[in-house]
Amino acid sequence: MHIGSTIGSVQAPIIPVIGEWIRNTPGTLSLGQGMVSYPPPETVLQAICDFGLRAEEHFYGSPLGYEPLLKLIATKLHGENGIDLSSCNRLMVTAGSNMAFLNVLRTMTDPGDEIILPLPYYFNQEMAVRMLNCIPVMVPTDGSYQLQLEELRSAITEKTRAIVTVSPNNPSGAVYPEEVLRAVNQLCKEHGLYHISDEAYEYFTYGGVKHFSPGSIVESESHTISLFSLSKAYGFASWRIGYFVFPEKLLSSLLKVQDTNLICPPLITQYAAMGALQAGSAYCRNQIHPLAKIRDQVTNRLQALKQVKVVRTEGAFYLLLKVDTQKNDLQLAKSLIEEFKVAVIPGCAFGLYDACYLRVSYGMLDEQTINIALNRLCEGIKLLC
Repeated sequence: MHIGSTIGSVQAPIIPVIGEWIRNTPGTLSLGQGMVSYPPPETVLQAICDFGLRAEEHFYGSPLGYEPLLKLIATKLHGENGIDLSSCNRLMVTAGSNMAFLNVLRTMTDPGDEIILPLPYYFNQEMAVRMLNCIPVMVPTDGSYQLQLEELRSAITEKTRAIVTVSPNNPSGAVYPEEVLRAVNQLCKEHGLYHISDEAYEYFTYGGVKHFSPGSIVESESHTISLFSLSKAYGFASWRIGYFVFPEKLLSSLLKVQDTNLICPPLITQYAAMGALQAGSAYCRNQIHPLAKIRDQVTNRLQALKQVKVVRTEGAFYLLLKVDTQKNDLQLAKSLIEEFKVAVIPGCAFGLYDACYLRVSYGMLDEQTINIALNRLCEGIKLLC
């Protein structure tokens, strides 16, 4: 039977691959998947404790989202991100921000169009671009994984439709400064492009570094799309709930996409999201101090390895290791699991092919367990490389 050639050009999702290797090696500690170790706030379960007792909770809802949740999100956007909803922009709830990204691509692209992805890219976004028969244009960042404006400018062609920024960044942890994000947004405005700003890790910054939302820029509403997720901040990954702000002119097209794929966001997860937002960003921020201690522990240990170069970035809960070896990064990741029972993600998943890179995620393990995982990782790199 026929299998479409388009999907054949999309990379295999790396997380299930690593997950299978972990399951085949019991006792493996994961520095792989990007999740946090802490649970959702109690208000999440309280919000759904009597869900389903009312008949209307079993009906289809609005494709944009449950109105009380939309109001909570609008208040959050105004107070924390400086984004005000108006007649120029709208809000939609989705099953995670990955879905939001795919939704907006469907509304703005035709086959052969180009989307600029700074390297290293978030792998699911590159996969989404290819699924739509569009072309991901990879643009290098500098040695600290910061954006290079002239490189972005030179990558723009008549087929370019958007520039994507992920800040704080997955996989590097880099946080892009406000002035740089303003410059990217202005570049998009000048060239008639969308600026897709992925802000899933907005609360995860360290050392006084501030997160900035390009959607707060005056008169940016017509070309800025802002993606947000509850998965990371609220220990909420399995609930699949996110939202995005988009220009009003995309509304009719996005309603077509939403109705075809999802009809409406699941109501029970929207209730849960209301519970999370009632707890508020303070819930996440209270987790940042212990996470920052783990970040320092991980960074210091890995920077001491002579086989590894590590840039100390200021956001998310990731570090990229550039390993001085001739080994293939995918095979190295597999060997670390099979021989040393520690999991990381190979850099090829993020478009890094010029050297051997590994992404370390330090969000899932406590201080004691992560020390064991680091011992295994350091020993493995020393012996394998």
